[in-house]
Amino acid sequence: MSSTKIKRAKAPPRRPSRAPKKRRTIKTSRVNALINALPISPQRLQKVANWTIGLSLFAVAGLAAHATGVTAKVQEEWAQVVGRAGFQVKKVEVVGADRIDRLKVYDIALAQKDRSMAAVDIAEVRHDLMRYGWIKDARVSRRLPDTLVVDIVERTPAAIWQHNNRLSLIDEKGVVLEPVSVATMPDLPLVIGPKANQRSQDLDRLLAEASSLKDLLAGATWVGNRRWDLRFRSGETLSLPEGEAEAKLALAKFAHMDGANRLLGRGILRFDMRDPERFVLRLPHEGQVAPAKLDDARAAVDAVAAASSAEKG
Repeated sequence: MSSTKIKRAKAPPRRPSRAPKKRRTIKTSRVNALINALPISPQRLQKVANWTIGLSLFAVAGLAAHATGVTAKVQEEWAQVVGRAGFQVKKVEVVGADRIDRLKVYDIALAQKDRSMAAVDIAEVRHDLMRYGWIKDARVSRRLPDTLVVDIVERTPAAIWQHNNRLSLIDEKGVVLEPVSVATMPDLPLVIGPKANQRSQDLDRLLAEASSLKDLLAGATWVGNRRWDLRFRSGETLSLPEGEAEAKLALAKFAHMDGANRLLGRGILRFDMRDPERFVLRLPHEGQVAPAKLDDARAAVDAVAAASSAEKG
């Protein structure tokens, strides 16, 4: 028998093995480079970041609570707890009030609905007090367990303002303090006319130029919102020109003439100095005053005329 030879199949050619892939080197990002350049360690930087995120979340939660009324509810509950513990406003102690109506201060200080010491709005109480004319300044504080202390600085009356048939007490800045009647008028200068109260400081500066006349003044009228008429206790009226500088010059001149010739108290009705070039004196009519008084007024006019002529000559 002939033997049969079995041929083995050839093994498939081996594929060349691929070389293992090389890991790509990750380049440091710019952010990492900046972090590495900072003068603090990455661990400390991480802590700062964590705190920042935590505070931000806390702030957002607080805003959300405020928007939904949770904060107000908590504050209200806290005020009630404080009140139930005995810390409620029961007394008001007023310091520095001499002329002011204390009952008015009590009403303002106790106007808030919630009397709990934790709920009283000190700033709001002070704001309401400052709207009261007599009060120049005020300080409000709590004295536990049950007292509000109101420390007041009062305004000082300086004049009486007459406008639209009404009399009001005002301070040196023209702030209206309270209405007054003819029977209760204090012995203060009277300023008359629209906005005359707002010009009281101007009047003070004007009178500072003639201090000898200040105590003789009975009142002043702000005429046409542009100039002053001064009225003296002896009955005369002095009409001053417009403009603060012009009025000061005229008043100083009048004070000098009164000191030299005694013009006030001699029966003259009006001195008109509105025109800088003229000094006009108005005398009473015969029969309006006693003959001796009229003669005295005429003598004052002659003295002024002689002094004027001597000054010009």
